[in-house]
Amino acid sequence: MKLRKVSAAAAAALVLSLTATACGGGDGDNEGSSGSGGGDKIKIGIKYDQPGLGLKEPGGTFSGFDVDVATYVAKELGYDADQIEWVETKSADRENALARGDVKFIAATYSITDERKQKVDFAGPYLLAHQDLLVTADSDITEATDLNGKNLCSVVGSTSAQNVKNDFAPKANLKQVSGYSECLAALQNGTVDALTTDDSILAGYAAQEQYKGKFKLAGLKLSNENYGIGVKKGDTETVNKINAALEKMVKDKAWDKAVQDNFGPANYKNEPAPKIGNIVK
Repeated sequence: MKLRKVSAAAAAALVLSLTATACGGGDGDNEGSSGSGGGDKIKIGIKYDQPGLGLKEPGGTFSGFDVDVATYVAKELGYDADQIEWVETKSADRENALARGDVKFIAATYSITDERKQKVDFAGPYLLAHQDLLVTADSDITEATDLNGKNLCSVVGSTSAQNVKNDFAPKANLKQVSGYSECLAALQNGTVDALTTDDSILAGYAAQEQYKGKFKLAGLKLSNENYGIGVKKGDTETVNKINAALEKMVKDKAWDKAVQDNFGPANYKNEPAPKIGNIVK
């Protein structure tokens, strides 16, 4: 008799366990995997320190073109803005963050390259950027070759400035600092003559209120940088859903509005929206 009671209790416990599991259990394994509201969250990787693209504001909100694109995509996947959990994903950790499942997808000036395509899948591209120069509003620099004998700034570890020295201006004096804000300060006080990186990043900085009217982009196209949305390798279903969302964003002009809202003050001459699903280097 005692044995039967124990078995019954065990059976009851098993039923309760299975019921809890069927109801979601709250273990978070399916977090960000489907859009249905109901309190689920989706984790999205962005940059926290790039004005105009991905920036964490002092009040804890987020702004930028990548943020606007990711928010639109999330909505199409079934998530409202308050269901998004923004996760900082620095350049060196993007592939690992996707492989670990830390985020569902990443929109963080993530250029599509053959090397990266070996590790992650990409949706998009959703923006075609180019390496460019940022100079003062009254600068006479119009070509990369004009930098010979002048001071060029970029961040440590960036290949952009070295590309300029190797391919266009071997006599440029390269100044490398820890962050783009230092380059901007140096450009403003005349210590350097130009700053180089992707034009979208440069436009984001130049569009900040404190810099409006002080800087301009040279308008050069020193490289092609196709920004894609990174997804865990093998997750073709999510890639297809994101591509459909991006196509809709372009079609209903929300893409154009996001470009104007985030880069307009810098007079950024953006390329038209690229063909979604055309994954090229």
